[in-house]
Amino acid sequence: MRARIGVVAGAGDMPDRVIAACREQGRDPFVIGLKDQACPASFSRPPDAWIRLGEAGKGVDLLKSAGAKEVVLVGGVNRPPLRSLRPDAWTARLLLRVGRSYYRDGSVLSAIAAALEAEGLRVVAPETFAASLAAEARAYSDRAPDAAERSDIARGFDVARALGSLDVGQAVIVQRGQVIGVEAAEGTDALIERCAALLSAGEGGVLVKACKPGQDIRIDLPTIGPRTVSGAARAGLAGIAVGAGRALILDSQEVTRLADAAGMFVIGIGETG
Repeated sequence: MRARIGVVAGAGDMPDRVIAACREQGRDPFVIGLKDQACPASFSRPPDAWIRLGEAGKGVDLLKSAGAKEVVLVGGVNRPPLRSLRPDAWTARLLLRVGRSYYRDGSVLSAIAAALEAEGLRVVAPETFAASLAAEARAYSDRAPDAAERSDIARGFDVARALGSLDVGQAVIVQRGQVIGVEAAEGTDALIERCAALLSAGEGGVLVKACKPGQDIRIDLPTIGPRTVSGAARAGLAGIAVGAGRALILDSQEVTRLADAAGMFVIGIGETG
């Protein structure tokens, strides 16, 4: 029998999709939900355990006791202020290594992955079990971007990589060559909502999501889904572009349906770096 797979679940719909995919492959996942991050109602079955963000050491012990040899980190996480974290000893040691990089996603996630692997827990990507989530180099909509929109997409990728090199965010909105907004701590949905009032009506605009340069692609890949498309449609955006093989698309059939209904494009584009 293959060893159990550990799943550490944050916010959103994606954790339960990955959990279901693990079960379909006979992996018997041991699921740890993150308190104040994951919503209990988002799971088709209750997690095996719940921990606070500051109880990473407890989580490691639970995974080992359950016989897990691999672990998937999946779902959104909003980090609380350090003063409210109340870390256990394992988490405190991790924070000492992270130092002032606590609020930088790439630095923290890389440190967490390294610390877990030092404990004998191999970190694997969510799409290892749910390959259908990985964005492909193709159109996910009937409509394709026109020349001006392709220019905005190219600029969006350039800006996203520049931001990513500073470990800032993964998303940018561009309209006719102008950068309307970039993602910071608020997340993609809030970025779209914030930029809606800044877009010139009838001029389109694109949302681009891209990996940070050198990012560990096992964790925190750029992700879009039906909610992203709906928000982009309300804002009046012309479409969405993501990096093929370096992003995740939740419920691609519904993404296609919503994009076509709104007259938008959604496209995966091959990129390197």
